[in-house]
Amino acid sequence: MLLAPLIHLLEPETAHKLGLLCLRSGVLPQARAVRHASLQTRVLGLEFANPVGLAAGFDKNAVAINGLFAQGFGFVEAGTVTPLPQPGNPKPRIFRLKEDEAVINRLGFNNEGLAVFTRNFASRNPALGIAGANIGKNKDSADAVADYVLGLRAVYPQADYITVNISSPNTQGLRALQQQDALRDLLSVLMSEHAECSAAHGRHVPLLLKVAPDLEPGEREAIAQAVVDFRLDGLIVSNTTISRPASLKSVHKGEQGGLSGKPLMELSTQVLKHFYQLTKGQLPLIGVGGIASGADAYAKIRAGATLVQLYSALVYQGFGLVARINQELDAQLKRDGFTHISQAIGKDA
Repeated sequence: MLLAPLIHLLEPETAHKLGLLCLRSGVLPQARAVRHASLQTRVLGLEFANPVGLAAGFDKNAVAINGLFAQGFGFVEAGTVTPLPQPGNPKPRIFRLKEDEAVINRLGFNNEGLAVFTRNFASRNPALGIAGANIGKNKDSADAVADYVLGLRAVYPQADYITVNISSPNTQGLRALQQQDALRDLLSVLMSEHAECSAAHGRHVPLLLKVAPDLEPGEREAIAQAVVDFRLDGLIVSNTTISRPASLKSVHKGEQGGLSGKPLMELSTQVLKHFYQLTKGQLPLIGVGGIASGADAYAKIRAGATLVQLYSALVYQGFGLVARINQELDAQLKRDGFTHISQAIGKDA
């Protein structure tokens, strides 16, 4: 936190690159491990030391996974990675909305491609925690489905789980893949490819879908049905929003792109709760969007999340937030008479 004022003097992307360099080099102080039996959980066939994860978008090229685990995360999701390297959208493309504790980005899946990503991912220490890979399509790809197949094949041998990102607002046409027919076509191919990868590698790698918070109720119903029909392992709810709450104060509130951070909390939690109801609590859900405290994380869990992820709050509170959330989660479980986090899942849904 002492470094935050200095970091905020830097342009956002410069500050982000500096953060990744520090994490990769191991120069940041390591977080004191938070270990509560109440927070250790088995989800997706995997053992999580705690339910607080890092959302995709921070470590796009999987360069700092080991360093991120040293900050106390229960799991880390790297990416989004596309088959070919791409620079993303023109700069400036990240905006801090300080008064709102929010961020707007229109990065556009800037990353170094699958070859670099998989090489970096392979260098992580698997003993440190659960690491997922988030896959997407190239901006100019003529065949989106083929891009996701390439991504699935490439990351399958190394990833603990794989997320199919069809919900970023910053790649033209991407969110159209959430529409019923397009989604079913994509999942049909991916699940067939997933079965082949599972047989070839002798292990089942959970496959999840990441959706937007801006879906209409009918669209959510169609997605939930497709996910159940194709037997995906879980959903991540949600990505950034293209909506702009009237309460925003920052001068940057009108910038194009996806809004994340505190203003997304209420919307993303409502959508999460709806997906929990639609899937009848039978599908693991990862709650993302606006988490900045243990109370926020607990609200996601009570709305139906089995695990949670954060990112934007780190911009304002630093990595010490991860340990605080875990401590606060344990305290809130005890306050409500729960001995384990699984007992609180969906209590408000």
